[in-house]
Amino acid sequence: MATVKIKFRPSIVSSKEGTLSIQIIHNRIARQIGIGYKVFPHEWDRSRSEVIIPPGTDELRRAHLTTVKNGINENVFAVDNIIKRLELSGNRYTSAQVIEAYLSAQTDGFVSYMRSLIHQLNQIGKNRTAGTYTTTMNSFIRFYGIKEVPWEQVDAKLMVRYEVFLKENGICPNTSSYYMRNLRAMYNRAVECELTFHRNPFRDVYTGVDKTVKRAIPQDAIKRLRDLNLNSRPSADLARDIFMFSFYTRGMSFIDIAFLRKEDIQNGILSYRRKKTNQHIVVKWEKQMQEIVDKYDTVNSPYLLPLIKNVGQDERRQYLTAAHRINRNLKIIGKQLGLSMPLTCYVARHTWASIAKSKNIPISVISEAMGHDSESTTRIYLASLDTSVIDKANKLIIGLL
Repeated sequence: MATVKIKFRPSIVSSKEGTLSIQIIHNRIARQIGIGYKVFPHEWDRSRSEVIIPPGTDELRRAHLTTVKNGINENVFAVDNIIKRLELSGNRYTSAQVIEAYLSAQTDGFVSYMRSLIHQLNQIGKNRTAGTYTTTMNSFIRFYGIKEVPWEQVDAKLMVRYEVFLKENGICPNTSSYYMRNLRAMYNRAVECELTFHRNPFRDVYTGVDKTVKRAIPQDAIKRLRDLNLNSRPSADLARDIFMFSFYTRGMSFIDIAFLRKEDIQNGILSYRRKKTNQHIVVKWEKQMQEIVDKYDTVNSPYLLPLIKNVGQDERRQYLTAAHRINRNLKIIGKQLGLSMPLTCYVARHTWASIAKSKNIPISVISEAMGHDSESTTRIYLASLDTSVIDKANKLIIGLL
């Protein structure tokens, strides 16, 4: 009878997650199939071949790992049932046939696969990626219709037709490229899972990024924003403070600000992981950051700032509502200041980088400070960068105000 094991393959980049797969061994012949889950090496027990939750893991990551464990169990259960059916049939079978039966039960074509992948991403807490893929899938369905797309029809001609459709419907090149890159990412996942052969369907469509207008405001505008009297408008005051907090923390994203915990500050150091990349970021705690935190009463909350008010009650929806409210108020403030572009939380990130560059702070320092992903050679260099250099850069920028 065939045996089923879970295998872990670490990433060649030490800071990234490794991939999990199911291994099926029958008559001494082994075959593997990817199941879409990823964990870090310290979250994998090699001796027991299972995902573990290390001590000190935060609640969000703990929930993610629990979902991964449950997902693995569901996949193993499905494979075990296939093996049992094949055994009961009395016919000879191979490990490859087990995989074939498993895959045919998972998806019938590209659209079905996209739906399945999006569901899986939501299940493991990758809501932002799931949302991005959903938007892309809906655009593709508007082009192709709700019918299934057989894998053999996902080719270069189909993607060129889709690109023409987008252009004819007034979609700009960057948005078209955005959809193509997302489709390519989902297609490549399917190839990795051996659902289809790689036919290079995106070779004739545009997947680059055109230069766009920079979303940064001048240094003097930051000063005027900081000094604006908003005491009579609490919602606007909070929006301004969140923007400034983002700026002070080297362009921290809104989602990371919303979920910052008080325990993330230890001995004058703010330490957190970016939700987008899971990269570990360390920031020296400056007095300007503390002044903002001190303005708000969060004594009964584990969170640092008053954006998630009902702990444990659909916190993602609270975050999205808060983001909409903060950005709406920032746009009003931006008009009040006479800014030529809409003011949003993301402008703080661009502005920090723009000012840093204007002060001749090395690009490598800026990249590390903001938690950007880089090419492997750059990452090797950045890994050895003294964090005090980044702290000095941040202190210099804050001191300019």
